[in-house]
Amino acid sequence: MAFRLVVSTLTLGLIGIAAAVPAPKAADSEIATTVDAAALGEKKRTSLGLYLTAEEAHAALKTRSGVYLIDVRTRAETMFVGYPMAAAANIPFQVLDADYAFDVGKHRYRLVANPDFAPAVARFLARTGQGKGATLLLMCRSGKRSARAVNVLAKLGYENAYSVVDGFEGDADDNGKRTVNGWKNAGSPWTYKLSEAFRYRPLEN
Repeated sequence: MAFRLVVSTLTLGLIGIAAAVPAPKAADSEIATTVDAAALGEKKRTSLGLYLTAEEAHAALKTRSGVYLIDVRTRAETMFVGYPMAAAANIPFQVLDADYAFDVGKHRYRLVANPDFAPAVARFLARTGQGKGATLLLMCRSGKRSARAVNVLAKLGYENAYSVVDGFEGDADDNGKRTVNGWKNAGSPWTYKLSEAFRYRPLEN
């Protein structure tokens, strides 16, 4: 009888321990998406194969914990075009060439790699107490820079970096205007007023 009592006590104790283990957060599992990876242009594909539309990104940020939206556009873009109010930080993947060199073929000033991109992502995660397993949603203008940014992070061991395939402004229509999709066209909250928490902080600042 005493033996059975000890076994029962141990069993109840194990059940209690199992019940005390917290269930995994929603952010620990892959976020569902309607994006057909095979239909994406090559410049929007990533090595991790994790994609969301702007609408899906907004929904995930509202319903999941431990998910961070990082705007990888230039500081000028965020100031003059606006940025998602749900974004945790602006960490530019590229910056304007210091000499404002003009790209004749692309009809714009040249963008060059930001050497501080990956270090700045690491600093951001350190401030939030997260590591390379954190769920990151990367957003640019229309999904090409964010894809390249994801690839850079993937090579450094980041596992859960999503590219927002239609970005903040969306793809261009037949007239060259960005009216097709994207965060702004979906009616998701955005603003021109840069917050202190959002602004990009280069290492020297």
